[in-house]
Amino acid sequence: MIHLFPSRPVAIDLFGFQIHWYGLLYLLGFLIAAWVLPRLQRYRDLALTRDTWMSLLSWSVIGVIIGGRLGFVLFYEPTYFSVDPLKIFAVWEGGMSFHGGLIGVVLVLSLFCRKHSISLLALADVIIVPVAIGLALGRLGNFINQELYGTVTTLPWGMMFPGADGLRHPIQLYAIGKDLLIATICFWHLRITTGNLRRVGCTAAAFLILYGVGRFLLEFIRQQQYPLSDIFGIFLTRGQLLTLPLIVVGVGICMMNRIRK
Repeated sequence: MIHLFPSRPVAIDLFGFQIHWYGLLYLLGFLIAAWVLPRLQRYRDLALTRDTWMSLLSWSVIGVIIGGRLGFVLFYEPTYFSVDPLKIFAVWEGGMSFHGGLIGVVLVLSLFCRKHSISLLALADVIIVPVAIGLALGRLGNFINQELYGTVTTLPWGMMFPGADGLRHPIQLYAIGKDLLIATICFWHLRITTGNLRRVGCTAAAFLILYGVGRFLLEFIRQQQYPLSDIFGIFLTRGQLLTLPLIVVGVGICMMNRIRK
């Protein structure tokens, strides 16, 4: 039998084979990237074929999955997985890290650029727009699954979430707005810096800074699953601690461009 929406996380049950919302949203993100990247590459004087883009996207998906899973294992639950290492491969049970996925994608892009002799920063400028859109789709998956909600709020748009007391910040919706805004700003910046070789990499830097600051601020109203980290008397969430290097790298790219100028 075919069942539509048999449960909150499952979109379609096709004769016992379950298709989760996450899978559909990731597929949508992949299709969006495959459509926009060949059209965006002209802003950085790239001329990759559609087949080359599809190959890069396929490897990037693998980088996201492996990097995201290993990032979650190392950054969030090292003790749990050290007891049962085989659970690392149970990706269907959930547990992915944005920061680990980002590292995985950067490694894939670095190898790709080395093979094709193109600029990593130029490619990053182009690919960062669909990346931001994909992050928004991921947060939509969180909202559908009613997970990763915020702290208690008295604001009129507070929402009830399963297993949580009181009205909570719909932080997933906040994150969707943040990521779509970042995608818009990066696309605008990519266009206005076309042909300016001194600004290559600045679009990617803008993404890192904007995402890092936005994620850092949203962590203050996100329901935390892990204890805070004490950094010289300043208590930071795990997400804030992992996000700070993104801001540093983004600022570093901007400073490098100024020195190069």
